[in-house]
Amino acid sequence: MKGLRLINGRNQIRRVLLSRTPIFKTKLSDAQKELLAQVFNESLPLSQFIQRIFAEVDRDGDDAVERIASALGDQAPRPHEISRDELLRARSLVSADLQAALELSAGRIQDFHQKAMPTDWMDSSTGCGQIFRPVERAGIYAPGGRASYPSSLLMTAIPAITAGVSEVIIATPPGPDGNIPLETLAAAEIAGADKVISMGGAQAVAALSLGTNSVPKVDVISGPGNIFVVMAMQFSFGMVGIPSLPGPTETLLIGDSSANAAEVAADLLAQAEHDPMASPILLTPSGELAESVMVEIDKQIDSLPRSSIASTALTKCGGIGLVESIPEAIELANEYAPEHLCLLTKDADKLLNNIHNAGGIFVGSRCSEVLGDYVAGPSHVMPVGGTARHSSPVSVTDFMKRSSIFAIPDDQIAHLSQTAAKIARAEGLEGHARAAEYRLPSKGNY
Repeated sequence: MKGLRLINGRNQIRRVLLSRTPIFKTKLSDAQKELLAQVFNESLPLSQFIQRIFAEVDRDGDDAVERIASALGDQAPRPHEISRDELLRARSLVSADLQAALELSAGRIQDFHQKAMPTDWMDSSTGCGQIFRPVERAGIYAPGGRASYPSSLLMTAIPAITAGVSEVIIATPPGPDGNIPLETLAAAEIAGADKVISMGGAQAVAALSLGTNSVPKVDVISGPGNIFVVMAMQFSFGMVGIPSLPGPTETLLIGDSSANAAEVAADLLAQAEHDPMASPILLTPSGELAESVMVEIDKQIDSLPRSSIASTALTKCGGIGLVESIPEAIELANEYAPEHLCLLTKDADKLLNNIHNAGGIFVGSRCSEVLGDYVAGPSHVMPVGGTARHSSPVSVTDFMKRSSIFAIPDDQIAHLSQTAAKIARAEGLEGHARAAEYRLPSKGNY
């Protein structure tokens, strides 16, 4: 493919293919800057723009949400809840094939997350344990506006519902016609969401974080979104729980000479069509595979409806890296910590023990990453931007808290109290030491 980068050697691969721009350094286009300036009649850096949105929503609530959406040129109905009748109607109006597909996907997602539920435990010998409890209210951001992503709604709402959250609220923007797409509404009904509110953008995150007359304040917000939504989630951290900051999708494929070039090209294009900022990358020790993949991309891309988006992603953010060996590719993959890691090699399952950092690992050429996008079961909302080094895909635990339990056996109280008092005095905290010693038998209270 013309313009597709073919990079040789680990250092060049690190520098060219596997380098990232931190989210706070994201540069807006001139058109985006001009659009943002319309909201507050002044040009603001993105971080200050987000801060201003929160201040306006905190002060004016629903009026601010409506005003900001209108200034951005979006449909701006006052945030309102979609009725249960509308959700049921949407489910009945989507095609039978799509309804069946969404139901199958929802069932597999629910089954996976039910198995991932943590278990309370108590060690009677030490008197310590943990209990897990769901948050009371979760906000799920479902991207939309000019497109519909019912899969993302299922992938975030169902883990929250499975976790036992009392109220799951979907915030999703209306389309150009002022309506939320039927597919999104149908997915919300299938998932079992409690509320769907017509609202999007950074102002939606602000409303969920702060609460307005029509939007309850939530405890956790989860879901993918554009740069404005992600920056708003980053700003709201601490007001609410933010499990992750999803950004442009990343897919790193590791392939050897056994990989099918047409399948590899299809996988790269599938991720490239998401977004011009998507990162579809192949690492391979096989020069023959690299050349064949480039030929296959040229064959397949012209018939792709979103070929312009895919081409931009491939040439600006993607490429092929020629490595010395598969172990070298794995070393680079662990450094990069991709959202998706696809192992298209012989005996791919034998490589698993060597993978340390990845949001999702797809094992073998038969298991395409697209299955994870829609129907496999684990959530497709995964850590991006290298955060797979310390973060995980969306799960039930994102919507739960754990509490430590202390019920120390009586026969251990004296010894532990004396020990605690010694440490407390070493820290200069006499009050702590005395509180511990009041539980000693010598005080005559027990």
